[in-house]
Amino acid sequence: MSVTLGGADTRPVQWRAGAGRVVAGTVLLTAVALLPWLSGTDAALTVLRARSADQDPTPAQLAAVREQLNLDEGPFTHMAHWLGGLPRGDAGISWVSGEPVLPQVTSAFAVSFTLMLGALVVTIAVAALVCARTLHLGSRRRLGHARAGTGAAVLAALPKFLLASLLATVCGVWLDWFPSSGWEGPGAMVLPALALGVPSGAMIGGLLDHSLPAAFNEPWARTWHAFGFSPGHIARHALRRTLSGVLPQLLPTVVALVGGAVAVEKIFNIPGLGRLALDAAIAQDLPPLQTATLVLVLLGVAAGLLIQALRRALLGPALRDGALPALHPPALPRRRSTLWVAGFCAVALLTLVVAGLLRDPLHVDTTARLLSPSGAHPLGTDSLGRDLLARLGHGALRTAGVALAVTAVSMVIGLLLGMAAQVGAGLTEVVSTLPAVIAGLLTTAVTGPSVWGAACAVCLVGWSPYAAQTAALLEQERASGHMLASISFGADRWYLLRHHLLPAVLPSVVRNALLRLPTAVLVLASLGFLGLGEQPPTPEWGRLLSENQPYVELAPWTVLGPAGALVLLSVLAVSGTALGRSGARRRTPGRETRLRGSS
Repeated sequence: MSVTLGGADTRPVQWRAGAGRVVAGTVLLTAVALLPWLSGTDAALTVLRARSADQDPTPAQLAAVREQLNLDEGPFTHMAHWLGGLPRGDAGISWVSGEPVLPQVTSAFAVSFTLMLGALVVTIAVAALVCARTLHLGSRRRLGHARAGTGAAVLAALPKFLLASLLATVCGVWLDWFPSSGWEGPGAMVLPALALGVPSGAMIGGLLDHSLPAAFNEPWARTWHAFGFSPGHIARHALRRTLSGVLPQLLPTVVALVGGAVAVEKIFNIPGLGRLALDAAIAQDLPPLQTATLVLVLLGVAAGLLIQALRRALLGPALRDGALPALHPPALPRRRSTLWVAGFCAVALLTLVVAGLLRDPLHVDTTARLLSPSGAHPLGTDSLGRDLLARLGHGALRTAGVALAVTAVSMVIGLLLGMAAQVGAGLTEVVSTLPAVIAGLLTTAVTGPSVWGAACAVCLVGWSPYAAQTAALLEQERASGHMLASISFGADRWYLLRHHLLPAVLPSVVRNALLRLPTAVLVLASLGFLGLGEQPPTPEWGRLLSENQPYVELAPWTVLGPAGALVLLSVLAVSGTALGRSGARRRTPGRETRLRGSS
């Protein structure tokens, strides 16, 4: 870790960032090129089955496919041919369909990019609603209590594919407001954009709402209020001050939807890039998979550079000159309702788990399929007649344990790479847009399908939001005046790390991790649903949602139980952290004063 102050020469760092992007992109493309050979299955067999669904081809047919695709030449020869054709606008021919790849990828990217822009609009609107109260009260110096952020946690915990199914059923089929399938006209974008943008906006808005009180606590805000500046003027500048730390989350949260919105694209029958990449990966159709991956890498790098430029424009010369004031949140008391909400969530979860553990989660009763909630089955039954309360209770420990482990490992990796900016430069931008499903296919090709293989795949891409947030917050902290004061008094790098850098980063990163906890559960479930992770009939919350999603319209209670449990878990985590932070402030009432006085 280096402690670089504002005003230092950034050209070596920029050079390393560019080299990091090239190396990361090359490694990723090479891994994708090796997929048919890493998987241990005959690529000719997979391609032939994708072409004709022939489950028992003859050796002569397999030999013909190998000769046609030149599979005996090896992966690196194929990759060299593919790279050689790119300057001429030739991305190869699909091994399955026999059609040129570039038109397919271009059309799919245009659809996904348009959908991403629509989701971005919804994200901004939802984020504005989440933090509107804090902006209103803070600009008028009327913030009397800190917010726990339970509302944002509820919205962020909503599974995107479940929200998409509900919107398609209610607004598309029942009310006939918007198209529920296809991609024709602007109206077709409304429902999928809402399904993708609402949880993303809640996550971005929750992080912004958490940072705003610290901006309103800065000396300039108090001075401007005393001199009679309008609340709107103060709110705009506070928003500008805090947006710089939240903007990097747009890359892994919104831009990643271009390749990561596979489930929503399938529900609404949208011919996007995510579906194209997933279908190509499953069929081991290498040319479209490589081209889609390259497009995602270029998109991630371009979006990362744009976000970095926006951040520097928002912070202005203070970032360059090392004159940024440090953001220290005020010691606002928590409302009693936060304790009650945390207690209710804990009791409700414990009740569900204990009641479920007393039942058999594997008992199948085909005569009791899709029964509504009753005394015998409080949460109803699934499509095989299994008791949903039993499956929810028995899957609680495994779901929460694996998701917490994945989130913790991802957060630690993100912190380390975010602090070691020169080592991880450019890597975050490349990994941010890589769909977890592709990472799962690459990982499973080496480890085989298992819950821990799926966990490794999620960790492989899940660290990028925390690394982006850590790097942004550290850049601001290093440009603050109290850092220069500490260094002038002889503080070494470990003192700066313990007393300045980590305290400035950890609270926000931990809150980000808690908001993303349900996302880890759902990503693990999606990998299991594709045969890459936890296998049936093992009960697991995400798998319960995936298995019962087709029955949302017919039997909505089949998804309400696991979805409600995810929401309770997310709200409990966020509320518990808020209470712990409030208690720590009460035990050390002078901490904020000492921190501000150090500058």
